[in-house]
Amino acid sequence: MVVTIYHNPACGTSRNTLAMIRHADIEPVIIDYLATPPDRATLTGLIARSGLAVRDVVRHKEAVYAALQLADPATSDAQLIDAMLAHPVLINRPLVVVDGQVRLCRPSELVLDLLPAPQHGAFSKEDGERVIDEQGQRVPHG
Repeated sequence: MVVTIYHNPACGTSRNTLAMIRHADIEPVIIDYLATPPDRATLTGLIARSGLAVRDVVRHKEAVYAALQLADPATSDAQLIDAMLAHPVLINRPLVVVDGQVRLCRPSELVLDLLPAPQHGAFSKEDGERVIDEQGQRVPHG
């Protein structure tokens, strides 16, 4: 089994997701998608396998999103893909691939639904939020 994470090391959600993968004793393939952006076929394949709409994979908080007026509902999926390929910072993160399944892990603990291995002991996010208890069980949030 191969776990791949499309990772942005500057993003706390991405770092937390990577840490949870490693906390399950899995060393993933790490793709720094800002340094090595996916090609069109890879990006469209990831989006299709995620089950999300293209617009759901576009990061809206980036300045380039507003500059390119991507919020306009008339912007097509093809135009959104073009924008993400030209400006990889627009690709929402982290995308995690496990056995062909793709998930946008926002919040980061969504990665737990994909991982075949259990967590080993307690885990807290960078901000101190407990995600896994001492028995390796998910802490309910609600």
